[in-house]
Amino acid sequence: MSAVTGEPTIGDVFGEMIRDAYAVATGIGPRPLAGGRLPRPVIEIIERDDGLVNGAPAAHYLDPPQAWPPHDHRAVDRVRGRTLDVGVGAGRIALHLQERGTPVTGLDTSAGALRVCRHRGVRDLVLGTVDEHVVDGRRYDTFLLLGNNLGLIEGRERAPGFLAALAALARPGARIIAHGTDPYGTRDPVHTGYHELNRRRGRLGGQLRLRLRYRELGTEWFDYLVCSVDELAELIHGSAWRLVDVDDADRPYYLATLELTGA
Repeated sequence: MSAVTGEPTIGDVFGEMIRDAYAVATGIGPRPLAGGRLPRPVIEIIERDDGLVNGAPAAHYLDPPQAWPPHDHRAVDRVRGRTLDVGVGAGRIALHLQERGTPVTGLDTSAGALRVCRHRGVRDLVLGTVDEHVVDGRRYDTFLLLGNNLGLIEGRERAPGFLAALAALARPGARIIAHGTDPYGTRDPVHTGYHELNRRRGRLGGQLRLRLRYRELGTEWFDYLVCSVDELAELIHGSAWRLVDVDDADRPYYLATLELTGA
């Protein structure tokens, strides 16, 4: 962190955080210590552009299937064929699919996270974005956007390009299985006020502008979308995908299944 500005150093926040969470969970690698002696919990800090700061334990990225929320189990039960786990994180979903005999590739922009995935046993990993992966010539039957990774659509500006990249990576009949959260059930003025601020700026209400922080590191500011099912339907209109199913048994969380049109 700069001693002059107080701003964090830009770096692989997620990778450093997952490395430390993995060390705490397994004893593999140097563990972060409080006061130089006691194991320190690894906390992911999420900063929103209106000044809101939240923290959450990072250990859940390593959760085994028995600790998953119910919708994750229902999501993996919908997987068929060769699968791309977009935003593979620490590899919890990819490892489970491997054990079930599903051919799965983990994609992430964090080199550190992929190192942890590799150490945990994920066999097929790609560093990059979906757009960058298109040129590799690989094709998939299922795309997973779990762990709330429907947010990678970002908003109206990014959605067409993101969906087009997935279509370019898709085999005939491919599907996207995405976990999203409807943000509009809250009455918390911290969040409802942010929704209104976004709308005044011409953005979707749940379109978050965030950066991640861990120790002295930070990311650049980025968009991450939390949207209703109706907003999702609007975003995919005119794309190569159609919304064929919504599982909202765990509201406000939902699983959206999209299928490639013309299949």
